[in-house]
Amino acid sequence: MLIEKFIFNILAFSLFIIIFSKLIRKNDTSYIVILIIEAIGIALNFLELLIGGIFEGIISKILMYIMSVVLPVVVVVIEYNGNNFSEIFATLKAKILMKLGDIQAAKDTLLNMMNKYPDTYKGHILLAKIYEKQGETNKAIDEYVKSVDSNKRDYDSFYRIAELLNDMGRKDEATTMLFHLLENKPEYYKASILLGDLLYEQERFKEAVNVYQDALKYKPADFDLYYCLGMAYTRLNDFANAKESYEKAAEINHRLHMANYSLGQIALIEKDLDAAEKYFAECLMSEELEPNAYYQLAKIYIIKGEKDKAIAFANKAIELDDKYFEKISKEKIFEPIKMHLILPEKSGTKTLKKLNKKDEELQKYLEETLYLIDDMNENEIKNRAIQKVDEIFKTKEKDDQIENTKEKEELEEYNIQKEKF
Repeated sequence: MLIEKFIFNILAFSLFIIIFSKLIRKNDTSYIVILIIEAIGIALNFLELLIGGIFEGIISKILMYIMSVVLPVVVVVIEYNGNNFSEIFATLKAKILMKLGDIQAAKDTLLNMMNKYPDTYKGHILLAKIYEKQGETNKAIDEYVKSVDSNKRDYDSFYRIAELLNDMGRKDEATTMLFHLLENKPEYYKASILLGDLLYEQERFKEAVNVYQDALKYKPADFDLYYCLGMAYTRLNDFANAKESYEKAAEINHRLHMANYSLGQIALIEKDLDAAEKYFAECLMSEELEPNAYYQLAKIYIIKGEKDKAIAFANKAIELDDKYFEKISKEKIFEPIKMHLILPEKSGTKTLKKLNKKDEELQKYLEETLYLIDDMNENEIKNRAIQKVDEIFKTKEKDDQIENTKEKEELEEYNIQKEKF
């Protein structure tokens, strides 16, 4: 027992001196807490030696060892491995204060620590999150930049900077950041999605295609990437590749109804009514797309000459979303069934989930493309008819000219012969 106590005291005092020297050398008060705890443990052991028998229990001994030996050893090991105890202690304290709701005290703790250790990586990240909570986005970005400077492989902070820049409307800066991030870590999925979306918004569709295709090398079975790729191809009017991408997206995720809807619109553009009907029927299971799908199916049945079905589906679209009453009433294709349209009571119109802005814009683009192609086809038919009529008139004029020339020649010949006689 005496040998154990002797070894314990030598070890405890040695650790105390080491921690105390760190306090003096670094002039860092964070070590005071460890020294106080260690001093209490040593004092308890000293009392045990003087009085004897008062701390004989196993729990008391465990506490003394934790306070006098284990805790200081943990600090020494942490710093031996290149970490900063003060940084860990301050960030832990700040996290506790944040959980308790004292954001300002947490921020002050980190700022005080940074006065001594300006290159603290964890401190900058935590302070950035605090600034985000307080709505100070520019300061948050500055702290994330400092964290990246401290740790060049901190790709999460790099990505967060791009997100915040995007939220602030600084799209070009966010795009540049994401390109740089993907150069260093091409498999970073979230960066690929965000960069692709930014390029899509800026109508840089070819670049967006390249980003999504590169991302598919690392996540080849991701339906979101295929769907986004299909959208980019659609805006490039590359409907063959768009169709292939949407089909892969729908194959991976059968609940991705927007892919089926886009496939239906492309099928209409290609005049494949049966395929369009199949794809739009799939969309009837989607609350967001249900009225749109009924509208498109009504259009298909009009073209196919199935008037009763067209009436039923058109009225179902109107029942779900009354905006379709005006839309259908204005469209030339629905002329044969307009008298059969029924506008429901306002109270009876179902409240629907809305599509996101990007999907709405894609729908609108495909719809406008279809109208444009239909107009071009109609104009082409008109032009061909006009051309045919012109050709008929030109042929007649030519024939008349030939006939007149012939008659003139015959008359001249007659006059010549007459003069001879």
